[in-house]
Amino acid sequence: MCTSDEAREIALALPETTEKEAWAMPTFRVAGKMFLTLPDDETSLAVRCPKEERDELVRAEPGKFWVADHEASFAWVRARLAALDDVDELRAIVVDSWLQAAPPRLLQDHPELGPPAGP
Repeated sequence: MCTSDEAREIALALPETTEKEAWAMPTFRVAGKMFLTLPDDETSLAVRCPKEERDELVRAEPGKFWVADHEASFAWVRARLAALDDVDELRAIVVDSWLQAAPPRLLQDHPELGPPAGP
């Protein structure tokens, strides 16, 4: 089972990531752009995800992924931490979200993190 502490540790290890409380929850940003939140009681996380991919994830693994009603029009998906396979899956989810939010200069400076997902 993955934890919010592991999510926080992974996020803060990524280049130029900061943690900021907003909407009464921890949020994580790169260059001022949010890429991760730990909503509610920190049993889940919300990350950036292109809508097409998000819908596929939710259909394929509804016990793991879902879309909160207030995020339906945005490119975000939620994941239940307890449902993730392991910390490697958690890391892949967090890094992918960071890649989508990071500015081009950081993507160029950190090719080891991979290309951003999506179209």
